Amino acid sequence: MSDHVLVINAGSSSLKYSLIDGHTGEAAASGLVERIGESESRHIHHGPDGDAEKTRAIADHEDALRGALNAFEEHGPSLTGIDLAGVGHRVVHGGSQFGAPALIDDDLVAAVTDLVPLAPLHNPANLEGIEVARRLFPDLPQVAVFDTAFHQTLPEHAYTYAVPLAWRDDHGVRRYGFHGTSHAFVSQRAAQLLDKNPADVNVIVLHLGNGCSASAVQGGRSVETSMGLTPLEGLVMGTRSGDLDPAVPAYLTRELGFTTAEVDRQLNSSSGLKGLAGANDFREVSKLRAGGDAGAQLAFDVYCHRLRKYIGAYYAVLGTVDAIAFTAGVGEHSAEVRAAALAGLGRLGISIDAERNQSASTDARFISPDDSQVAVLVVPTNEEWQIARETLAVVSRSC
Repeated sequence: MSDHVLVINAGSSSLKYSLIDGHTGEAAASGLVERIGESESRHIHHGPDGDAEKTRAIADHEDALRGALNAFEEHGPSLTGIDLAGVGHRVVHGGSQFGAPALIDDDLVAAVTDLVPLAPLHNPANLEGIEVARRLFPDLPQVAVFDTAFHQTLPEHAYTYAVPLAWRDDHGVRRYGFHGTSHAFVSQRAAQLLDKNPADVNVIVLHLGNGCSASAVQGGRSVETSMGLTPLEGLVMGTRSGDLDPAVPAYLTRELGFTTAEVDRQLNSSSGLKGLAGANDFREVSKLRAGGDAGAQLAFDVYCHRLRKYIGAYYAVLGTVDAIAFTAGVGEHSAEVRAAALAGLGRLGISIDAERNQSASTDARFISPDDSQVAVLVVPTNEEWQIARETLAVVSRSC
């Protein structure tokens, strides 16, 4: 069986794709189509001979994927010369039905469609990508890899909210967690760096990008995570508030006359770093902070305080911690966030080496002293590779 997988991540107005060797993680090519449905859509293809960019009207996801296939033929590598093992799709919400990646058939599509109320911004776009790929690759196995699947190992007491039984049983109100492919990849890579079996390692993973989430991984299994029914709960993010008193929406609707839709929109799109500092990109917040901006300083302090709270809480959940792993854009590149989040935790055996922390290396690495009780790691995430290797595993079992 071939090792190559075409990985597709379809968003509401975008489509990302990668051609990946599922065993080695090597990406032969990748690309991004943005502003689908607009008159000036942008398509950039990263191929073996460099980048190729094109601007044109792209009507829908089928037009976008056909453009991607044309880019493979024009700029390489040609898919006609590659024996693809299958197509792997990122699907955001798998509910409680999917605790593992699954081969796509009509029943799976129907099940994911039923889950749209839990992820109305994401699952419809994921389904669009699936349907388009099934039309264009009718003879290839297609696999759904769910963001929520890795967290289906949460114990009942961790995923259950203290809400009425009818909410839980009839409407699926519970903690699901997200960024599962990233947390799975990073926790496994952390075990490799420690030269241990994942089953013998406890890791706190901090995925810090525009979206942020933390997880406690015990022996390779997620036992706690910060995002909940939706990706809004937990850490402070680029535009999402993270944790807040659940009575806040009721207060705003009662006192200010906001609709529930408006409160939801503002908590997801106008809060977090954007609400505190006026910018959701952490690099911009850092520039503002360096210039003495008070809002940016407050944003940094709130962001790192929330991180430290979760680290302490997850340390308590795990009992013993072998490693703390930072990943994603902010986690991989912001030495100041890593230092601030771990400051004062020496009594827990957590410390960092200042010189190692400041390194500009893009490799997975230790940033803690050699004699540290808890290893502190920076681990670049690779969700596409995780999707590719999970796709290979499903395809090999179905053959």
